[in-house]
Amino acid sequence: MSKIHDIEEADVSYEEKGAWVYGLVALAGWVTYVLVLLVRADGAALADSPYVPTLLWTIGISAFAPVVGRLLVEVVRPSETHRPDVRDREIDRRGEYVGGIVLGVGMVGPFALALLDADSFWIANAMYTAFVVAAVVGSLVKVVAYRRGL
Repeated sequence: MSKIHDIEEADVSYEEKGAWVYGLVALAGWVTYVLVLLVRADGAALADSPYVPTLLWTIGISAFAPVVGRLLVEVVRPSETHRPDVRDREIDRRGEYVGGIVLGVGMVGPFALALLDADSFWIANAMYTAFVVAAVVGSLVKVVAYRRGL
């Protein structure tokens, strides 16, 4: 049986909460963007929809939402300390490293699309998706490291 449910809420560090918020905000932003894009396309071709303002707003909101989310989490469930220790820094380093690898691999898709002279819609969306996947995977690596040990 998993030990994840055995962990008390007090055991969740400030840094782990940040990893959860960052990953969830990245995923929620991407899902919201896709839903808005589908609604705006209204059955027409996605590449013909006005995606640029929606994409820019999503990226802008996704940049600030983790900060606001982390503050809200701290208001609701305050952490005992906000200073990262050696373990927190190592977990963060590992998560960022894995996220960077995922981003590097994910950028092969937009690069290939650019070489194939694809529409800018597909290149931009492939890039955004690669960034989101890297953020989610990096956050997952951090959360798993916190829960299962490093």
